[in-house]
Amino acid sequence: MSKKIILAITGASGSLYAVQFLKLMQQHDVEVHGIISDAGRLVLQHELGYTPDDLNRYVTTWHAIDNFAAPVSSGSSSFDAMLVLPCTMGTLGAIANGMVKNLVHRAADVMLKESKPLLLAVRETPFNRIHLENMLKVHDAGAVVCPPMPSFYHHPENLEEMAAFFAGRLADQLGFEVKGLKRWQGI
Repeated sequence: MSKKIILAITGASGSLYAVQFLKLMQQHDVEVHGIISDAGRLVLQHELGYTPDDLNRYVTTWHAIDNFAAPVSSGSSSFDAMLVLPCTMGTLGAIANGMVKNLVHRAADVMLKESKPLLLAVRETPFNRIHLENMLKVHDAGAVVCPPMPSFYHHPENLEEMAAFFAGRLADQLGFEVKGLKRWQGI
């Protein structure tokens, strides 16, 4: 049986991480349902020159940001996990405070209420006190806060390799075995 996951792309910088994650999911039996915010569309276009249509080969279904009748809005639709990549601080704040203004917020709320994995790849620096408090709130509610912080011990040769490594770490968090992911072996 294939896993069903939700990938939400919001308007923070880091679209390359989302694309690399989608490519990685093709190696697994995964049904990916996507949601992209209006700002996420702008950033995807600005950073990579892509539209959501360019990612159709990786995404089973795109759900409109304002479609509260989409399957991802209900716990009865049996999604296994959700990843917000990248996650804006506004999205983090809405999730942390139970404010459901769009489908990303609602789907995240469903993951929390159903005690399913929710990963938030928050993108901002430096963090202010509100950001940190919201991260603690979502953590205490059951989410995993996983900022896209690149590592270099695997000696990436380009940005794609760097982003693919982080995508592999996210896949690890969701329970996928990632073949070829270079692991720390010590010095």
